[in-house]
Amino acid sequence: MSPLVPALTSPVGLALSMLAASLALRSLSFVPAVIDTDEGLYILQARDWLAGTWPLIGVWDMHPIGAPALVALALMLPLPVIFAVRLLGAVAVAVAGTALFALARVLGLPAVPAYAAGLLSIALTTNFGGLATNTEVLFSPFVVAALALAAREGVRTLDDLQPPRPVRIALAGLLVGIALVIKSVAFFEGCFAFAVMVGPALTKRLLAPPALLRHAALYTAACGAPTLLVGLAYAAQGAFDIFLDVWFVAPFRYLGAAITFRDGAWMLVAVTLFLIWPIVLAAATALPGGEVRRVAGFGLGWLVATTLAIAAPGQFFNHYFLIWQPPLSLLAAAGAWALARRILPARPGLLLAAALGFIAADTWTGDAARRIETGPGFRRADPIRLVAQSLREIVPEGSTVYIANYHPVVYVLSGMAVPTRFAFPQHLAGWYSGVTGIDADAELDRVLAARPAAIVVDRGWWTAMRPPARAAIEATLGRHYEFAARVLEANGPVEIYRLRDPR
Repeated sequence: MSPLVPALTSPVGLALSMLAASLALRSLSFVPAVIDTDEGLYILQARDWLAGTWPLIGVWDMHPIGAPALVALALMLPLPVIFAVRLLGAVAVAVAGTALFALARVLGLPAVPAYAAGLLSIALTTNFGGLATNTEVLFSPFVVAALALAAREGVRTLDDLQPPRPVRIALAGLLVGIALVIKSVAFFEGCFAFAVMVGPALTKRLLAPPALLRHAALYTAACGAPTLLVGLAYAAQGAFDIFLDVWFVAPFRYLGAAITFRDGAWMLVAVTLFLIWPIVLAAATALPGGEVRRVAGFGLGWLVATTLAIAAPGQFFNHYFLIWQPPLSLLAAAGAWALARRILPARPGLLLAAALGFIAADTWTGDAARRIETGPGFRRADPIRLVAQSLREIVPEGSTVYIANYHPVVYVLSGMAVPTRFAFPQHLAGWYSGVTGIDADAELDRVLAARPAAIVVDRGWWTAMRPPARAAIEATLGRHYEFAARVLEANGPVEIYRLRDPR
C-alpha cells in the first residue's frame, strides 16, 4: 500500500483532503451571484433573521428553517455574502464526503475505494445545480453521518450478534432530525436508517417486540426533537400557526402543483443518461464473488430511499437528484473496486483511480466549460450584481423595492427592504402562488398600492408570471413609475422602474 493512503485516510488527513477537494472542485461556485435562485431566498431569510426577524414570520418559504439557519451562521463570518454562503456549501459537501468514507469503511470497503467514494460524491455535486448552497447540499452531511452510525449498529449485530445500542439510535435520530429541519424529504432516508439499525436484530431474533417499540419511540423522539424546539420557538413568538402551516400543510399544497408522470419520466431518463457511467459501475456490484455484497445491499436500499425522496414532491427539479449522489457514489466506488480486482488484481487501486477519476473529471469539465463559456462573471459581467448596483444608484439604500420576477438575492446585494413576506417571485406573482395559502392577487395589490421605491421586472421571464399579476404590475408601472435602468440578462432585459416624483 502506498504511504499516501494512510496519510490521506487518517482523521486529520481525511478531513483536510476532502475539504481541499471540495474547494477545488467547487471553486467556480464563488464567481456568480446566482446558481440556483432558491439559494437567494435562504440568504434573504438569513439576512432578516440576523436583523431580528425570524424566517416565515418575516420572509416566507414552504421549507423548514434549517437552510436559512445555516446560511445565517455563514453570514456572521467577515466575508462577502456570496463567498460566505458558497464556502458553507463547500464545507457541507466535504463533511458529507468524509462521512461517506466512514460509512463505506463500516460496510467493509477497503480504504482506497472508500476514499474514492467520498471524492466522487464531491465531484458529482458540481452538476444538477449542486454548486449552489441548496437544501440537498446542506442536509446531506447529517443524513450520511446518521447512516454511518446506523450501519455500524447493523454490522455489529450481523457480525457480533449484539443488539443496537439506544445511545447510537438516539444520536442517529438526532442527526436525521436536524436534516428534517432543513428539508422534510430526509424522512425517507431516516426511515432507512432505522431499518438498518433494527432490521438485522429482528432477523437474528435479538430484539423482542417490546424492545423494538422502545427503540422506535426513542428514535422518533430524537428525530422530532429539533422540530419540537423550532415549534416552541415559534409558539413563544405567537407564530405557532405559521410553523404548523409551513411544516405540515404547505407541503401538501405543493403536491397539488405536481408535474405529469410523463414529464417526470422524461426527466428521469435524462438524469439517468447523464449519470450513466456511475450507474454502470454501480451495477458491477452485482458481479459474482460477493466481495462487495454488503455494500451492494446497503447501497441499493439507500438508493431506493433517495428515489422516494426525489419523487415525493412530484416536481423533479434537477437539484432534487443531488440526493442520489451519496448512494450512487458508494455503489460506483464499490463496483469499480470489484471490477479492478478482476481486471488488474496486482494494482486494483490504479484502475479504480483511472475509472472514477475519469468520471469526476468529465463531470467537472462538463459544468465548467458551460459555465465559463456562457456563465455570468466569466466572459460577461454578472447581471445580478449589475442590477443590485443599479438599484443602489437609483434609490437610497434601505428603500423598499419590489422584485417582481427576478432573483431575491438582489434584495441583499443591493441592501434593499422587501415589501412583502412573500418575496420569492413564484410565491406571489408566479404559478406557485397556491402553495402559500393566501390570496396572492390581494397581497400583490397591497404591495403595489404601497408604492415601493422601485420595481424590478425580468422581461425574459415575463410570461412565467400569472396573467393577472402581469396585468396588475403593468398597470401600476404605467400610472406611477418611470423607466430608470436596463440590464441585459441571458433571456432578455431586466428593467428597473423608479417611482415618479409625486410633484
